[in-house]
Amino acid sequence: MTRPRFNRILLKLSGEVLMGQGQFGIDPDTVARVAGEIAEAKAAGHELCVVVGGGNIFRGLAAAAKGFERTSADYMGMLATVMNALAVQNALEQIGVDTRVQSAIPMSTVCEPFIRRRAERHMEKGRIVIFAAGTGNPYFTTDSAAALRAAEMNCDALFKGTSVDGVYDADPKKVKGARRYDRVTFNKVLSDDLKVMDASAVALCRDNDIPIVVFNIREQGNLLKVLKGEGTATIVQNSEES
Repeated sequence: MTRPRFNRILLKLSGEVLMGQGQFGIDPDTVARVAGEIAEAKAAGHELCVVVGGGNIFRGLAAAAKGFERTSADYMGMLATVMNALAVQNALEQIGVDTRVQSAIPMSTVCEPFIRRRAERHMEKGRIVIFAAGTGNPYFTTDSAAALRAAEMNCDALFKGTSVDGVYDADPKKVKGARRYDRVTFNKVLSDDLKVMDASAVALCRDNDIPIVVFNIREQGNLLKVLKGEGTATIVQNSEES
């Protein structure tokens, strides 16, 4: 099945991807590999911006469940995403890719504040923009931040790199014979609670007609394959037709 070619994309990376095979933290080899995949996609002519999570360092909701005050826990999680963004930036610049990190929480010593028009200008100049600190607000996930930034940056699609090769009707790690979708609608994802992204992120993409492409980022070379329409992935969009 031939997928449409997406030119400008937002790549959503979970913090867990960056820890590799470890239980927590940042694995330099894994970050370097992911950076190489981003660089390959850029070299192929795609415009990219990136949103990173922070779950490999600190997850606000989980911390709140253990007794942290939710707002403080979420802000701590946002700061963790800044650390991850700087790690990705460092890996990209080591291989000659020009980048900028923009944070929703201003911290001018280490990165730029998020300014939409400045971010657009960076992308026009061929830079990869890495968005950190989520939306800058507690109670919103980095999934919501990814959907918001994809809309603000007029992206053709939101690519979500995960540890599975698409969207299934049940957890494929727990349910033998779970069915994978090639294409599925936003409304089905929401009505069946398919756990692609949180509901607010899915609804925002639906309302702005931004397809979500779910693929396995842990498989080497997969980002460029999926961009070419060759890799295994699921497209979430308003219609099941291409």
